[in-house]
Amino acid sequence: MRLTRVALLVAATALSPALLLATPASAGALPAPGTPATAATAAPGTPIDEMSEDDLRIAILRILADEDSGRAVVREANEALDGTVGDMRAFLETGFRLARAEDDRVAVFRILADKDSGKAVVREATRALEADTPEALRAFLETGFRLARAEDDRVAVFRILADPTISDALRAAAEAVVGGTPEELRYFLETGQYEVEG
Repeated sequence: MRLTRVALLVAATALSPALLLATPASAGALPAPGTPATAATAAPGTPIDEMSEDDLRIAILRILADEDSGRAVVREANEALDGTVGDMRAFLETGFRLARAEDDRVAVFRILADKDSGKAVVREATRALEADTPEALRAFLETGFRLARAEDDRVAVFRILADPTISDALRAAAEAVVGGTPEELRYFLETGQYEVEG
C-alpha cells in the first residue's frame, strides 16, 4: 500500500496546474480551527462530504507533501489513506486539526525546553499549553512566540543599555533598536551588537 501511496503522491504533484488549483492548495486550504468543515472544497462550492474519492486523496496527499506537516499529521494522513472514503473525510474534517494540535503541542514543549527561552516566552508557552486547545497552540506558534520573544529581546536590549561600560556606538545602536520590530530586536542581539563592536 505504501508503494501505491508514493505513486499517488508523484501523480498528484505531476498533475497539471489547472487540476491542482481546483483542489485545496495546502493544509492551509483546510478549514481553519473553529470553522465549518465545508470550508475545504475540491472545487468552489463542493463540501468535503461531497468530494470524490480522488479529490479526498489529492487533498490528503497535498498535506503529506507539505514540508511543515509534523509526525502526527503524517501518521494520521497515512492511516486515512489506508482506510475508507469515510476515514479520509473524517481526517479532512477533524483529524487533520487534531493531529496538527498534537504536533503543535510537541513544538511548544520544545520551545519550553530550550534553555535560551526567556521569561515571556515561557509564560506564553505555558498559557498555550494550559489552554489545551488546538487554537491556543496554533496561535502561540504563529504569533505568540514571536511577540513573546520580542518582549524578552527588548528586556535584553535594556540590560545592555543599563551597562555603564558599553561604548557610545553600542549605546546608540541599542537605543535605535529598542523600540523596533521583533525582527530588528532579534537581529541586533544575534548579530548587530557584534558588528557595532567589531
